[in-house]
Amino acid sequence: MAFPSNNSRRLTTLLLAAGASSRMRGQDKLLQPIDGIPLLRVLVERVSDISDQVLVALPQDRPARAAALKGTSAQSIVVPEASEGMAHSLKGALSFVRPDASAVMIVPADMPELTATDFATLSEMHQTHPDLIIRGAAEDGRPGHPVIFPQPYFLALSELSGDVGARSILQENKSHIHLCPLPAEHALTDLDTPEEWATWYAAQSDRGL
Repeated sequence: MAFPSNNSRRLTTLLLAAGASSRMRGQDKLLQPIDGIPLLRVLVERVSDISDQVLVALPQDRPARAAALKGTSAQSIVVPEASEGMAHSLKGALSFVRPDASAVMIVPADMPELTATDFATLSEMHQTHPDLIIRGAAEDGRPGHPVIFPQPYFLALSELSGDVGARSILQENKSHIHLCPLPAEHALTDLDTPEEWATWYAAQSDRGL
């Protein structure tokens, strides 16, 4: 797939990477290696081709995450209130979005199956339907991530609170959501525990990946 040009509409990507990895028992899920490269860096590299700007929301107490981003095009945004919930990560990074951005794509940073082609597919859908919320989905239609919010939704995103992310905005705007199916369960697979990571690694090995 040829990656789309963003000359007409400018897309900012916001990677939510300020979580505590509390279920990883001392490990950091965002630094788990994908072909020897930390997951967080892999996602930045995969999304960079279709993004005019890549912002990464980080907590204050994870310097290794910031180090993993050195040399990439991403801009690190430290969120002091990260422990208070996902909404603080969103609000903290939104103020850094370029004023000419047509939309922001929100990507949880613990989703290793999202590929560069997946991000390109979502971007192309935004180019085609610029006024709609574009939401990644599994092949069978189950909604997941990433989600692209056009500029008119930025104010609502900036007013969120708590740890439920943008769920309330999605609920209130169901008629303005366009689901974008991605292969298999790329839009659903997030890995939160060492056991989940071990199972996932084994599955990749079985597939020869």
